[in-house]
Amino acid sequence: MKPRRTVFFVSDRTGITAEMVGRTLLTQFPDVEFHKHTLPFVDTLERVREAVKTINETARLEDHRPIVLSTLTNDDVREALYACNGLCLDLFAGFINRLEDELGMESSHALGLSHGMGDELAYQKRIDAINYALAHDDGLITANYHLADVILIGVSRAGKTPTCLYLAMQYGIRAANYPLTPDDFERGDLPKPLQPHRERLYGLTINPERLTRIRNERKPDSRYASLENCRKEIDVANTMMGKAGLRILDTTTKSVEEIAISILHDTGLMERVQR
Repeated sequence: MKPRRTVFFVSDRTGITAEMVGRTLLTQFPDVEFHKHTLPFVDTLERVREAVKTINETARLEDHRPIVLSTLTNDDVREALYACNGLCLDLFAGFINRLEDELGMESSHALGLSHGMGDELAYQKRIDAINYALAHDDGLITANYHLADVILIGVSRAGKTPTCLYLAMQYGIRAANYPLTPDDFERGDLPKPLQPHRERLYGLTINPERLTRIRNERKPDSRYASLENCRKEIDVANTMMGKAGLRILDTTTKSVEEIAISILHDTGLMERVQR
């Protein structure tokens, strides 16, 4: 059995950054089973004392000190966290101090600027993109495809919806998605709503064995989830997308984050989001 360790992601805001960086670090230790907990909005001494109490109780029950990955900006709160019975790794402190030395100035120590409302225009852009992704999910609305930054197409359950939402939430990208269906396969060409927008289309594909496992979780033992049907749909979809000259990404072994980054680079949208 793998050794088990508890990990706490402690943040003075949502915990998104601590989770993203922390989970990446933990993947380097595949032989350990990590139990992950996020403690968000730890932004006062009262709340950090509650967090320390939780961490210490976990250490007592498990007879191992937990691993604590934090992104706290307030010095007093951070110091109070260090009093816990855990291995405390601050994901900001080392970088902030070195940047202060290099730039010859102190950092703002402001809370949650990367995911907060510090830039109202950027925040509103993300909200608008999320609303767009939700309204244009699963081919429900096609009339506003001319407003899309990218339109993901592929067979059902290839990863289109979560990728669209991730692109919207993290980067403010207006992403729509359109599932290819048996009716589309019979015609053998791109569906009519997609044809005027070929320059915005991006194809997703997936390994048939992986797809049948995913579909069986939704509709077990159905024709929709059968390996034979998955193979057929993927073959026809790949042929259709290839014939249309679309870029196609295999999502079989990729996380949502990896899929999104690949799309941003392949489409040139990365240059826009980095401005």
